[in-house]
Amino acid sequence: MYKLLGGLKEYFKLQDICTSSVIFRLHNSFTTALLLACSLVITATQYVGQPISCIVNGIPTHVVNTYCWISSTFTMPDAFRREQGREVAHPGIANDFNDEDAKKYYTYYQWVCFVLFFQAAACYLPKVLWEASEGGVMRTTVMGLNHGICREDEKCAKKNALMEYFLKRLRRHKLYVLRYFACEALCLVNIIVQLWMMNKFFEGEFYSYGWRVMNFSDQPQEQRIDPMVYVFPRVTKCIFHKFGASGTIQKHDSLCILPLNIVNEKTYIFIWFWFIILAVMLICLMIYREAYQVYINGIQNGIKENPKSFWKFVNSRRNNNGIPEVITYGNRSSTCGQETVELFAKYFKSVYQDYNPSTVNNSIFMTADLLELSHREVKQGLSDLDSGP
Repeated sequence: MYKLLGGLKEYFKLQDICTSSVIFRLHNSFTTALLLACSLVITATQYVGQPISCIVNGIPTHVVNTYCWISSTFTMPDAFRREQGREVAHPGIANDFNDEDAKKYYTYYQWVCFVLFFQAAACYLPKVLWEASEGGVMRTTVMGLNHGICREDEKCAKKNALMEYFLKRLRRHKLYVLRYFACEALCLVNIIVQLWMMNKFFEGEFYSYGWRVMNFSDQPQEQRIDPMVYVFPRVTKCIFHKFGASGTIQKHDSLCILPLNIVNEKTYIFIWFWFIILAVMLICLMIYREAYQVYINGIQNGIKENPKSFWKFVNSRRNNNGIPEVITYGNRSSTCGQETVELFAKYFKSVYQDYNPSTVNNSIFMTADLLELSHREVKQGLSDLDSGP
């Protein structure tokens, strides 16, 4: 089993450059690996073990097992409410099976492993589309800066080139973002469609499956029906017809045990909870993105009407009040300390003027020879200083 599931570890490898959100990766990688694992486990149980075992007299057992597996088995839904051991032999198994309208047929179990595989492929489709449309833009843009195995001057040069790229191509990546948002929306559509298809696959029993399992213990004993046994019965009935020795049709009633449904019921209860959680997370992500975009648009449109709100937003986006991370002067941008100092020195040099005595207007200064004060004026000035505040 470990060798069978060992190949799924590739879906859980950490990426050195992430081009998508955590929820996007949960849908594409984790959900795909989960569904593939369930498909492999059910396939191994179905084709390696014995998925069905029927009790019948007068016919070889393997013939009935094969027939009932490839055709269908049935239960009586009304018999699930009867007392087991007194009124019925097993949940859903009654002796009034001649009423065709009262039967519930089960034909899904031989298709479960294939359906899970196609579900996994559908969950992986948004990742394939996003990687094809993204085209390695993010990896090319990073230029190996995520590894940090380069000299400081080389790192500064790459950072400067990266900043110049973003400044020159500001607001020119809208199509890139729209493609990613479309792939995220496709994830939500995929989950909703798969929930609908699983509900059709189980004849309308899947939507409320997990909810009924949670409420099962709270129901009164006389009204209690195990939803896992109702959707995935462990014991069913199957009728096999054949010609007798004189040509008359003989009917053989068999009781079939489906051990595979023990795995199916646990598999689909986990899938139900995970799909509901994933759908809620994707919906919240869509609402958050829309609300954030409305908020940003409101900030941009309100710069003139309410500048205080704009600067409040700017201050909230700052991580600290120290030296800014990016310094831009002219056509150059810098993110490292040495080049930041050089740019600041260049700016300071452009606005600083050296002192030149020849350019000073001496007429505005009074020399000591032209200044005449009497003894009384000096004494008055000193007294004013002593009496001042």
